[in-house]
Amino acid sequence: MSEILILNKPFNVLSQFTDKEQRNTLADYVNKPGFYAAGRLDYDSEGLLLLTNDGQLANRIADPKHKLEKTYLVQLEGDISNDAIEQLKDGVLLKDGKTRPAQAKRADQPSWLWPRTPPIRQRKNQPTCWIELKIKEGKNRQVRRMTAAVGHPTLRLIRAQIGQWHLNDLQPGNSRLETVHLPKQKPATARAKRGSTPARKASHKRR
Repeated sequence: MSEILILNKPFNVLSQFTDKEQRNTLADYVNKPGFYAAGRLDYDSEGLLLLTNDGQLANRIADPKHKLEKTYLVQLEGDISNDAIEQLKDGVLLKDGKTRPAQAKRADQPSWLWPRTPPIRQRKNQPTCWIELKIKEGKNRQVRRMTAAVGHPTLRLIRAQIGQWHLNDLQPGNSRLETVHLPKQKPATARAKRGSTPARKASHKRR
């Protein structure tokens, strides 16, 4: 049995507990000794961050090989085209390689969305739009680089879901604790012994 803390990380908060520059950290919102972030969420991004006191669970959440899907709600500069949506779906070529195919679609501004402090910097007379983007990888600042690559800089980025865990009605800085029952790991396969496969005896024809 493991415990997981589901936190709505506010804007401009580090996904760690200390900072030499005295910026806001998780220590301002989490008081549970032994809990650490399973994965990261950028300083200037908001939304779902998972913390746990179980190393095995943290590895399952953070390790890309487990391919937990992450859902982001993204406010973009400009009105995104169908072609740009298709580019996001197919994969975008970044400096560190092409992204994997993703799920992308236009979205309405979430009705449950909280006001951000400070508000986004929006150019005068420049429209904005929202998309929902689902990915299964975690390149550095990937979502922002993907949207910029298709011509639409990200103005606001909110992570809404990781695998089975989602924000629901959590407000920024608030969290809830859940119990997780990890399936038992299968025992390692025993190494085959040398010559373990018995050689078949040669059949001799009777003369």
